[in-house]
Amino acid sequence: MNGQLPSPAGFHHLTAVSADIRANRHFYTDTLGLRLVKRSVNQDDTSAYHLFYADKNGTPGTDITFFDWPAPPERRGGRSITRTGFRVKNADALAFWEQRFSERGVKQSGIGERDGRPCLDFEDGEGQRLSLVPDDGSGPPAVPWEDSPIPVDMQLRGLAAVTITVPAPGGTDLLLRHVLGMEKSRDYPGPAGSDEHVHVYSMGDGGLHGELHVATNPGLAPARPGAGGVHHVAFRLKTDEDYAAWAQHLNRAGIPNSGKADRFWFRSLYFRDPSGILFELATDGPGFTVDEAPETLGEKLILPPFLEGERSEIEAGLKDID
Repeated sequence: MNGQLPSPAGFHHLTAVSADIRANRHFYTDTLGLRLVKRSVNQDDTSAYHLFYADKNGTPGTDITFFDWPAPPERRGGRSITRTGFRVKNADALAFWEQRFSERGVKQSGIGERDGRPCLDFEDGEGQRLSLVPDDGSGPPAVPWEDSPIPVDMQLRGLAAVTITVPAPGGTDLLLRHVLGMEKSRDYPGPAGSDEHVHVYSMGDGGLHGELHVATNPGLAPARPGAGGVHHVAFRLKTDEDYAAWAQHLNRAGIPNSGKADRFWFRSLYFRDPSGILFELATDGPGFTVDEAPETLGEKLILPPFLEGERSEIEAGLKDID
């Protein structure tokens, strides 16, 4: 532990990159059955959409979000976030998804095993690497979305283990254990024939929703960011008091960081691990219903108040995604 603060409570969200945001929207809502809970723009690049997909209410820990950037495909490699997990209820749900992916032509591995658990690896149309893992009903519950094309018992239940790949574990291990308060719980070998070895770190109360898997591969060239890649992963802080404490803690620990960033729907702090991977700490509140009614989440473009004066120009530069 870091000696001062408990570890973050698990994952808050993960943000990736798409160069085909219309197809992205249809894949994550029509194929995966997630709800588009916030339709906004990148607050640092208002020419780009920022779309948030989650459970019915946009519960922290259920979000995968995308920046809409016209980037070439990611060149896969190290020093990057290399796989994003989602929880499903049980083995029956895993079999449901294997069949659904087959029927829809989604690139998938078939049901296999990783870290002693069954899993189903798959990719979206741009090569975003994803995985489904049964949690057998454990972990924080997601709020089912009645209008999803997926039956309630088969819906995605939130983020599961996220995998990062680094050349060596040393600096990342120190950051995760001694600054972020995570616990190293176990190791397992990487894919057969690879040089990888994976170290599992747990945060919060443990479980899939709070596992960061650190794969080490010293011979792997660094990834080149692009479409189909991940921009950052965010860890969950439940209160503004936690947020203030963590801002002080990072500074006391000498960790270069963004300083406090108010994203309106949550508060953020950004910093990098020693290999260059971008991490975020994000608060649960105020949440996505602070400026939209729960029943109409994601139906229209929402801007934080400080961008409302630019609405006309922003809307003129955005493409149709429906």
